[in-house]
Amino acid sequence: MSAPRTALLQIVNAPGPTGTRLALLALALGGFGIGTTEFASMGLLPFVAEDFGASIPAVGRSISLYALGVVVGAPLITSLAARVERKTLLLALMVVFTVGNGLSAAAPSLEWLYVARFLSGLPHGAYFGVAAVVAASLVAPGRRGTAVARVMLGLTIANIVGVPAAAALGGALGWRTAYLLVVLLGALTVTALALWVPRTRSEGMASAAQEIRALSRPQVALTLLAGSVGFGGMFAVYTYISPTLTELTGLDIGTVPWVLAVFGVGMTVGSLLAGPLVDRSIEGSALGAGAVSAVALAFFGLFVHLPAAAVLGVLWIGIMGSIFTTSLQVRLLREAKDAPSLTAAMNHAAFNLANALGAFLGGVVISAGWGYRAPAWTGVALAVVGLLILGSAVRQRRSAAAERR
Repeated sequence: MSAPRTALLQIVNAPGPTGTRLALLALALGGFGIGTTEFASMGLLPFVAEDFGASIPAVGRSISLYALGVVVGAPLITSLAARVERKTLLLALMVVFTVGNGLSAAAPSLEWLYVARFLSGLPHGAYFGVAAVVAASLVAPGRRGTAVARVMLGLTIANIVGVPAAAALGGALGWRTAYLLVVLLGALTVTALALWVPRTRSEGMASAAQEIRALSRPQVALTLLAGSVGFGGMFAVYTYISPTLTELTGLDIGTVPWVLAVFGVGMTVGSLLAGPLVDRSIEGSALGAGAVSAVALAFFGLFVHLPAAAVLGVLWIGIMGSIFTTSLQVRLLREAKDAPSLTAAMNHAAFNLANALGAFLGGVVISAGWGYRAPAWTGVALAVVGLLILGSAVRQRRSAAAERR
């Protein structure tokens, strides 16, 4: 049978409860692989820098280029593939992702790594955008926040299992093995998607022009801007978390994977909390998470020299980050129900623009000689600006709703 007409997307032979869970698991597995490659790169910076004889900020540009790949790929791929059947598109995206990570593992120079990371980032935003729409279409409207959070759970669990494992492999067997692990995850995801995700109907799908026009809506544009700035605070800190923990906190390099796992625990807790919170109040969840993120970053900046406080700060930042991202994702699905794929993909492009912005600004303040505490204060500023933008969007929406009454 087909999915109900209230779905964002028409599903062919919509699965039952067990099939829906397996489909969400397959979609989340892709998030697990993407999360592993995106966040493990931060923990691998010292090993890559040593191998290529480069500085930490220079290698950090590979992270910014991955993020820019997401920013470029999300609108480009989603627009060009607006009428492509969603399962087929998901499979193609994961194949490109897997190839890009294979090239990263084989990089003979830092310049090659730059290109490979950019290529690896191209499918990221489009994958999450399409996956979010498919996940939301598999469930009743009242459970869309939970369904999207389940897909994002793959990314957060990556920070508990995949990222520490990749960091440990990088330290023990060389950083290239970390990217080979991601290649394996990509292959597993392709298999799971092929087996468990149902196909979709092309009838009624938004055209590329419709998808692009949705981006001009004030609520969509402001939400994306809030994410691209506000989430940069987390990346300003997390990009340089490995040298910060060793140089400022005084931890041994061997403990860094465990702290990365703590961040993953925080993101997972945030994803579990985000579903019911967002289903209850999209605006309240987004604004609350943005405000508390600024406080968490300030706490990290103040107390990072204390090991216990540094670990607590990492946990706190992870929790708020997950709630913030899920809230904005569901907000975009609500504001662009008639053209959801591009706006959902652009949400991840916005967060990766935040990744590039945070990594760049964090590198600037470190290179300026302000030390590894400075990225946290840069992060606080970004989080506050993002919160102000989001607050403006919420006020505009409430004013428009009041005028319609």
